[in-house]
Amino acid sequence: MFKIVKKDRIAPENYSYWVEAPDIAQAYEAGQFIILRIDEKGERIPLTIVDTDLQKGLIRIIFSVVGATSYKLSLLGVGDQIKDVVGPLGNKTHIENYGTAVVVGGGVGIAPIYPITRALKRAGNKIVSILGARNKELLILKDDMEKISQLLIVTSDDGSVGKKGFVTDALEELILNKDRSVDFVLAVGPLVMMRAVSDLTKKYGIKTMVSLNTMMVDGTGMCGCCRCTVGSETKFTCVHGPEFDAHKVDFDELVNKQGMFHKKEKESYKR
Repeated sequence: MFKIVKKDRIAPENYSYWVEAPDIAQAYEAGQFIILRIDEKGERIPLTIVDTDLQKGLIRIIFSVVGATSYKLSLLGVGDQIKDVVGPLGNKTHIENYGTAVVVGGGVGIAPIYPITRALKRAGNKIVSILGARNKELLILKDDMEKISQLLIVTSDDGSVGKKGFVTDALEELILNKDRSVDFVLAVGPLVMMRAVSDLTKKYGIKTMVSLNTMMVDGTGMCGCCRCTVGSETKFTCVHGPEFDAHKVDFDELVNKQGMFHKKEKESYKR
């Protein structure tokens, strides 16, 4: 059992939990995730490890309420126990000094880019962060990202915070700025956002990685739910990823697959 020691509601449907998991905290590296199960009959869901407290043996997870399991998880409080937390799973992010690294986070996808951004900064990269949300209320981790970025750009669909528009608008403006180079891009967020970022950077020949961390269930490669096509090869997000070369990912295939999952999520949430 894994005890929740701190809980914060950081947006209308987004929650941050600090959970006791000392072994996971010690082994974790940026880019990895956990699979949790609330109770004996619970669904297994993947969540990125956002931060750790090695001294206290804690890991931090951030999630959005999108289905029945995440809703049940949001009802737990400080002192409550989570049945299973397995991890760290997946491959760590490949970190090197690219020069100027641009990290793009959309919605709750801002959570997984936070630890990766810190690792990129430690490797000597100049960090430009582009954060996008539908509105001001849904923007998360702005202050945390600002502390580790040389430049922070915020966009929102309705213009209630930052620039009105999409993250791709801000990214292209950055790419076309002759006074600043863009050597590497990492994007995490909704599939449509990651596809748009990939299409844009491919046009300019900029190395780009995306994290497909939502496309998985059991975290071991056995269920097959996270199967994706990267280049001409079939990959499993949980064991081969969660990060892949954006320009090789078949996003059309993933969007169609996720559409089926969304319908079932809504049905289970309604029940």
